[in-house]
Amino acid sequence: MHDIAHHKIVFLDRDSLIANIRTPAFDHTWRDYPATSAAEVVERLAGATIAITNKVPLRADTIAQLPDLKMIAVAATGTDNVDLAACRERGIVVANIRNYSLVSVPEHCFALMLAVRRNLRAYVADVEDGRWERSTRFCLLDHPIGDLAGSRLGIVGYGALGRRVAQIARAFGMEVAVASRSPVTDADVVQLPLDELLATSDVVSLHLPLTDQTRHMIGARELASMKKSAILINTARGGLVDEAALAQALTDGTIAGAGFDVLSKEPPVPDNPLLRLRLPNFVLTPHVAWASGGAMQTLADMLVDNLEAFVAGKPTNVV
Repeated sequence: MHDIAHHKIVFLDRDSLIANIRTPAFDHTWRDYPATSAAEVVERLAGATIAITNKVPLRADTIAQLPDLKMIAVAATGTDNVDLAACRERGIVVANIRNYSLVSVPEHCFALMLAVRRNLRAYVADVEDGRWERSTRFCLLDHPIGDLAGSRLGIVGYGALGRRVAQIARAFGMEVAVASRSPVTDADVVQLPLDELLATSDVVSLHLPLTDQTRHMIGARELASMKKSAILINTARGGLVDEAALAQALTDGTIAGAGFDVLSKEPPVPDNPLLRLRLPNFVLTPHVAWASGGAMQTLADMLVDNLEAFVAGKPTNVV
């Protein structure tokens, strides 16, 4: 067992998780806050031994003011909001949630893919504007419609989510290419350098974490190297893509379209170049790919699993 008899647990942004959280099976007190600003973190975590955060940042200067903190439980997969080096220095265990959204994120990924490839946004707008009613034919064919079958899907990052996306892609009849740092041995998957993947794929989908190495990995040069008929899907992290470059590429027709569920700053700032983009070939959803009801309940269950494993002295999902 962990050597603390009674744990004080504080969840900094409870409203980010719509699910039932079971009571941990160890002696504790639990305090929820719907949301927490950066200025409120230190006061709210005073005396806490376990902090739970989904997206509230825990930086080095904050961590330095919390001598009682023993664990940070991230209620998500991404840990770019936590200073991991500062935690290692102070012996604070950081655990995240893995593979809870293996259904939700890939399904959303294909929802975006299909919406952009089949021009759903433009056609829905036409119907709402009454254009179908005024048509002399039984259908409207004012926007190009593409199939996924027979096209190449380029997956950048090939972890559990990337593999699931590849599995669904094959069911759609797509050819799958992967750019990954690790060797890929899966059948029916072609491993390519990133440059070649971008140049030859009809759809490019990003499935990797945001790090100093991956920030803005897709910029003006990379977008220009893609097919003019290609679309870009991002359900990972907004910072992977240079948003100003993407807005320009979509406006200029450098690529055919994009479907995004993430932005570089969330909630977005009003001057984000993608936020006001009103193009039929761009679909933006508000970071909800992960958030099916089933996925959120799985996350909540795994979150408590992580807490109990830590207190039992056998921490799991340590970052």
